[in-house]
Amino acid sequence: MTQEKWGQLRKKLLKTVGQNNYKSWIEPLEFLSLEAGVAVFHVPTNFLGNYVSRNFSDLILFELNNAGERVQRLNFEVSASSTARPKATGFADAPVAPLTTGPAAAATPAAPAPKAFQAAPLDSRFTFDTFVVGKPNELAHAAARRVAEGGPVTFNPLFLYGGVGLGKTHLMHAIAWELRARQPELNVLYLSAEQFMYRFVQALRERKIMDFKHLFRSVDVLMVDDLQFIAGKDSTQEEFFHTFNALVDQNKQIIISADRAPGEIKHMEERVKSRLQCGLVVDLHPTDYELRLGVLQSKVEQYRKGYPGLDIDTGVLEFLAQRISTNVRVLEGGLTRLFAFASLVGRPIDMELTQDCLADVLRASERKITVEEIQRQVADYYNIRMSDIIGPKRLRSFARPRQVAMYLSKQLTSRSLPEIGRRFGGRDHTTVMHGVRRIEELKSTDGQIAEDVEMLRRVLEA
Repeated sequence: MTQEKWGQLRKKLLKTVGQNNYKSWIEPLEFLSLEAGVAVFHVPTNFLGNYVSRNFSDLILFELNNAGERVQRLNFEVSASSTARPKATGFADAPVAPLTTGPAAAATPAAPAPKAFQAAPLDSRFTFDTFVVGKPNELAHAAARRVAEGGPVTFNPLFLYGGVGLGKTHLMHAIAWELRARQPELNVLYLSAEQFMYRFVQALRERKIMDFKHLFRSVDVLMVDDLQFIAGKDSTQEEFFHTFNALVDQNKQIIISADRAPGEIKHMEERVKSRLQCGLVVDLHPTDYELRLGVLQSKVEQYRKGYPGLDIDTGVLEFLAQRISTNVRVLEGGLTRLFAFASLVGRPIDMELTQDCLADVLRASERKITVEEIQRQVADYYNIRMSDIIGPKRLRSFARPRQVAMYLSKQLTSRSLPEIGRRFGGRDHTTVMHGVRRIEELKSTDGQIAEDVEMLRRVLEA
């Protein structure tokens, strides 16, 4: 078959499929050869070839055979001119560019430059080497390590969730850096959900939706941070859903982070939630004292290089790890301020300087949780009334939430057992003690109770 004959066939296909489908899917096809019943076409991307094969191959075969050609099968090959990697046409601020910063680049200077869609910059500080591992985050770290090895996809997607400052973004960047070092030829696209939505809206506005699809469905690894941002954005969710399915069908790795579990993201479509839950969902728990202390010790080792000769009392780190408990970013920021202030005034970092320098941070971390606040949150969580929490009813549907509220009151406030009992309808302190012990027992045997208590703790400490 000649190029002229293929041109005539394309005109027939135009009349059959319509202008829009023709321009998007048929026009990009370049006829290459016809041998042994196989017609070979060049395509700009694998995605386009797969789409045409699924949706238009029967029609193309019919027209070819109707024109006198004996064709049994179509074959689509990515043309050499596209280097098998579509460029982000129409997205001037998301070029196909090598990652050239960070420790991984310094560690492997001889490696070829990776082709990665750098829609969002990677922070060179966020690597696995600088991630402090503790019990609250060890599972998330292990899962991220496994994905970063770049082997066969074992769980897809990897969904990381947790509160602010617990390390989600750090792990996402660390995965990208590790993939860059191990397999520099991979197309790794890392961006926030907000950027995904912005690019989708931009593509709609500029009528470049095919460029958008080529970009996002032709990568090897898609990483989307803060997915909760697209909740309630129906059109963006639909496009994300189709992108997700296209990549999973191609066995491409997807890594996602959010501030809560997939099933808890409000205004997210059920079909999207279902897809997100089909892989490995990992919770980054709030940091414990040991982990916070480890983070501070790690940062001190880094800061000593920039502030040689600056002394810090050992008790300062323990004090900060104890007092600033909800957000690692605030903890790290406080230490950064301490080192900068001490170097400017020429004083060692002792307890007096720490309390003077970080007075506002320490005051903010002193928020007192009240028994009444705990009762209100527990009542909302279990969808019962406050009067049921403190009332006399002994039904199981009221008694268990009441015991959970008593347990959290003992753990999160400085109130004594008799004081807690008085706030639960004048109950005796032995009743409170029984409730606390009962929840402690159930936490080790009942996974739902353990999850409820942890979720409520996180909400109250936020």
